[in-house]
Amino acid sequence: NAVEVASTLCSVAVKAGARIFNLLSVEDVVIREADRVSGLVLNWSAVSTANLHIDPLAIRSKLVIDATGHACEICHLVTEKLGGKLRTATGKIIGEKPMWAEIGEKEILGNTKEVYPGLIVAGMAASAVFGSPRMGPIFGGMLLSGKKAAQIAMELLK
Repeated sequence: NAVEVASTLCSVAVKAGARIFNLLSVEDVVIREADRVSGLVLNWSAVSTANLHIDPLAIRSKLVIDATGHACEICHLVTEKLGGKLRTATGKIIGEKPMWAEIGEKEILGNTKEVYPGLIVAGMAASAVFGSPRMGPIFGGMLLSGKKAAQIAMELLK
């Protein structure tokens, strides 16, 4: 039951201390020395929906994890606005391949990594960045990818 899985994951994460910010959009990345990703520029989703001109909020962080799904939105910002070279075979977002769940599940952990200084990619965003097949409604690889992204983040923060 996909709804039960998602709601349980959110509940357990919040009980462990995570803070979930709902209805926010990422407008940009914050960069510092050597174009390292050092945070995000956020705005309420309703602001863009209503076409209002309200200044966004910049939040700083030591690392950012792009788990935005098929769109890999944060990686797109890095390549489009910074001209950043990702750690892929082409230096760009390769784009996800059509569905082949078995291969996608096998490749997702290898694709979960720091793809640009300060930016880790996970889940379907990782599959899209590295050109792997989409996986369909399978949670196993996605959960393992999230776990690996957290482990990479903890290692980089030491």
